[in-house]
Amino acid sequence: MLLSVMVMGTGAASFTDQDEFSDNYAEAAEVLTGMGIIQGYDDGSFLPQRNINRAQVATMIYRAATSDVTDTQTPIYADYDKFDDVQSDDWFAGYVNYCGNAEYIKGFTPDTFGPYKQVTGYQVLAMILRAVGYDANDEFTGSGWEIRTASTAESLGILDNVQDATLGQPATRELVAEIL
Repeated sequence: MLLSVMVMGTGAASFTDQDEFSDNYAEAAEVLTGMGIIQGYDDGSFLPQRNINRAQVATMIYRAATSDVTDTQTPIYADYDKFDDVQSDDWFAGYVNYCGNAEYIKGFTPDTFGPYKQVTGYQVLAMILRAVGYDANDEFTGSGWEIRTASTAESLGILDNVQDATLGQPATRELVAEIL
């Protein structure tokens, strides 16, 4: 589903901070912004080097998986109450609860998601791969999950433009755009 998205022309405008993108990631950010999956900021910037948190990644996955890029359906999921640290009035509740109930994302515990915690590249990969049907047998959990996740992503060509050393670090907005 996510991996098969093809965009012929995005019409996305250049960002005011275009020069801050890594060479390999600018196009991905423009494509996903043009599709409405990722949003830039009101001042025209993207802030590609800014670290991203788990709630923000859940938002992007929700938009890509549901095609609800205008977020009109998120209130439906705000009260799903999958995680104790996600309240129905949190801005991210609909996104996180949808993705949690669809088992695209997992918490640090069965009841705790950690929406404001930074997310690593490995965690982003696991979330995205789950959204497209991988991890049916929980192979992205337990000891060595990072290696299994990266191996799956590598075999699918997802990591062609990604430096392996960045996957264990806090993920940036541009990295998440490239992985998506």
